[in-house]
Amino acid sequence: MNHAKIMEAGLEWVGSSLHYPFDPNLPVLFVGSKMFALLGRTGEHESVNLKVEPEEAWLLRQQYPGSVLPGYHMNKKHWNTVVFDGGVPDSEVHAMLEHSYQLVWNKLTKRERAELK
Repeated sequence: MNHAKIMEAGLEWVGSSLHYPFDPNLPVLFVGSKMFALLGRTGEHESVNLKVEPEEAWLLRQQYPGSVLPGYHMNKKHWNTVVFDGGVPDSEVHAMLEHSYQLVWNKLTKRERAELK
């Protein structure tokens, strides 16, 4: 997995867009007005911060130690950092990305969801 694949997958979903609100080297995927994926680097590897349910965050960190970490510079209860070091299968990263999108989509107001459709 890499940033290009994450951006390509994330931009396929309704209402998603790419912005650079923090730094020109830190792309962020948004759905409506809320972010669902912050792309960055962890050491020498590309990584992505993804929204996650608190119970699942811990399980993923246990399942993929060293590759799924508490969200860097994020609320560690609700965000994980997934390091693209080969420790997490691409299909699982894609599922995490989609889950992050869905969590954020569900938190949008009904009005914002209607405007995005």
